[in-house]
Amino acid sequence: MRLAGALLALFALVAPPLAAQDRLPPAPYAYQQLNDPAKEARAKALMDTLRCLVCQGQSIADSDAPLAGDMRHEVRSKIAAGENPDEIRKWLVARYGNWVTYDPPFDAATALLWLGPLLFLGIGGWLAFGRFRRGDGEGEDAA
Repeated sequence: MRLAGALLALFALVAPPLAAQDRLPPAPYAYQQLNDPAKEARAKALMDTLRCLVCQGQSIADSDAPLAGDMRHEVRSKIAAGENPDEIRKWLVARYGNWVTYDPPFDAATALLWLGPLLFLGIGGWLAFGRFRRGDGEGEDAA
């Protein structure tokens, strides 16, 4: 009886991730380029500047994640329909947030992201200056 309960509990833990696998076919423009080379070049340039929300380190042009394929499809469909890449970027940011771009705007939510490196550089310089100044003073006392 305990074995059956343990197996049931194990199945309950394993079954949800298995059921969550994507079984849908990819969107039409996920892996198919546009017929017009100029439009495909605009789409590719835009896709290179958009971050895959699953991979987080790759652009949607380079990612094999299903969500990236759906995003490529959206970009290519909108470019084929004649939309401006800036409009498409705004639409994606409105839908997925600033994280979707590699160049998030400076605002209250991203201030630490932009100013953090300068803050840490200033703290490091201040600590190094204090350490070197203290080191010079110790040398004079020993002489």
